[in-house]
Amino acid sequence: MICTGAKPSTLFEKLRSLVVHAPWLVFVGLIFMSGSTYSPGFEDTDWSTRRLALLRAIEADVSRHQIVLGSSSLSSGVSHAMATVPRHLFVPEQFRTLAYDNNPLPIGHQQTISQPTIVAIMTELLAIDPADTVLEVGTGSGYQAAVLAEVASQVHTIEIIAELAVSARNILHDLGYSNITVHEGDGYAGLPDCALFDAIMVTAAPAVLPRTLLDQLKPGGRLVAPVGPRNATQWLNVWIKQDDGSCEIRRIIPVRFVPMVGESDE
Repeated sequence: MICTGAKPSTLFEKLRSLVVHAPWLVFVGLIFMSGSTYSPGFEDTDWSTRRLALLRAIEADVSRHQIVLGSSSLSSGVSHAMATVPRHLFVPEQFRTLAYDNNPLPIGHQQTISQPTIVAIMTELLAIDPADTVLEVGTGSGYQAAVLAEVASQVHTIEIIAELAVSARNILHDLGYSNITVHEGDGYAGLPDCALFDAIMVTAAPAVLPRTLLDQLKPGGRLVAPVGPRNATQWLNVWIKQDDGSCEIRRIIPVRFVPMVGESDE
């Protein structure tokens, strides 16, 4: 099991053992909170160097587990995104020195920012074309939206917690992401007024995938989401929508994400 306190050098050695000796494995999923305020000039070569080191760790993870993930490396677009987006600006200041460890981090509201390997894998699984419009359900800190915006033409992201939506909108604006629109609302409903989408990502786990989200996916599009019971292992799945509206479903890896929250849960 990959857990919050594990070091990057040991994370996938544990995973290797699980893949060989057990029919399941667990990645820590993503949940979110407010990001920090960007100030021009904050970026420096130290952060850039740390980001590149993290990218090398992620690439090594993917290569070692290509049988599980279906790929031996990240695409150039996803690799560029992971090397570009300043993750340290999406975590509280007291955790910035840990921002480029390959681990999730607490960010308040009983939420965390996801392990970078999971961010990269979920982005890769969407197989995004540069002209695509993507829906993200669960904005949180805004980090995953920024990664998506590096590989897609337009990103719509929806967040049910008002404070998170405001914070993410501010930091993404300050970072210059003009191709991201942050919406406040219930992710279970999606964004019917903006549909149809070329790809959809869900960043928290519903017990059952809402049909409304599949209805907002274009034929040929992909939806990536963890699905399963609250506080238990879920599966990260990919839905590929067919021309007749049916979906091919691919089960990828077992994961542990926080439950997806809707208005009825509040």
